[in-house]
Amino acid sequence: MATNNAIGIDIGGTNLRVALVSEKGKILNRIRVPSQGNILTNVTSLVDRLINDKTAGIGIAIAGIIDKGKGSVVISPNLPSAEDLNLADIIGRKYSLPTYMLNDANAAALGEKSAGKGKDLESFILLTLGTGIGGGIIFRHELMDVPAEIGHMTIVPEGRECDCGNHGCLEEYAAAKALINMATSAIENGTKSSLGLCCEGNIYKITPELIYKHAMNGDMLARDILKTAGKYLGIAIANLANIFYPSAFILAGGLSNAWNIYVEEAIREADKRAMPGLFDKDTVFRSEIYEDAGLIGVALYSLFT
Repeated sequence: MATNNAIGIDIGGTNLRVALVSEKGKILNRIRVPSQGNILTNVTSLVDRLINDKTAGIGIAIAGIIDKGKGSVVISPNLPSAEDLNLADIIGRKYSLPTYMLNDANAAALGEKSAGKGKDLESFILLTLGTGIGGGIIFRHELMDVPAEIGHMTIVPEGRECDCGNHGCLEEYAAAKALINMATSAIENGTKSSLGLCCEGNIYKITPELIYKHAMNGDMLARDILKTAGKYLGIAIANLANIFYPSAFILAGGLSNAWNIYVEEAIREADKRAMPGLFDKDTVFRSEIYEDAGLIGVALYSLFT
C-alpha cells in the first residue's frame, strides 16, 4: 500500500532547498537553488515540481524567531525579506494541505532525532554553523519549544554590532559571515595572505571554504581566523554545557566541514571552560545528514503534528 509523503522546505541565507520526504524520513527527491529574488514565488515554483497526490503535509524551516500560531517569521536578521510574511498560511491555502513553519535549527534537531546522530540520544544540542549560527535542543527525547537563538548569545560585551541590533553576538565572531569579514578586513589592512591572490584578486569573493582550504595549505591568516572563530564557538559550547549538560553536541552546516582547525579549537576551548564533568570532548559529533536534517525534520513534523 502506498504511504504518504511530505514536502520539506528549507529557506537558508544562501540556498533554498525543497524535498519530497517519505513518512519514514527518506528523501525521495530534492531541488536546490540560490536564495535570491521573491521567496514566495521561488518556494511555490519548486513545490509545484515535487508535490504529488500522496503528499499529506508541508513543512517550512527558516532562520529566525517563528510565530507558530500565525505561521510567520517575527525576526530573521539574515532573511529580513521573510519577516511578517505569513508563509505557512499562504502555502497551506494554495495547496490545501496542513502547513507548519519551524526555526531551521529546531527542524534540523528533529531531523537528527529521527534519522541522524541523535536517534538514540535522550538529549543533545544541535548547532547549525553556516551564514549564521542556529540551535535546536532535544531534551528527554523531545524538542524543547524555545527559540534557541544561540547565534545571538552575547560572547563579547560591547562587541561588534549584529544585524539583530545587539552587540557582541556569537554570529559576529564564529559564523561564516564573521570569517569572511575577518579575512577581508585583515587583507585590506595589509596582512599578507595567499587569500589575497585568490578570486582573481577580488577579496570580496572569499568564502569560508577558501579560508579553510588556504588554512590547510599553511596560510597563517586563514589559520588564525579559524582558530579565533573556533575559540568563540567553544565559549558558547561551554556555556551551553554548563546550563543543559546534554549527552552530545551535534554540529551541522557548512562550517562543520572545517573540523581540523575550527571545530577542534572549539572543542579545546569548551573543554577548558566548562564546569568539570559537564562537557566531554568525545561527545561532539559532526552530523551525517546535515544537508538533509532540516528538510527531514520539518517534513515529518508536518506529517505527525
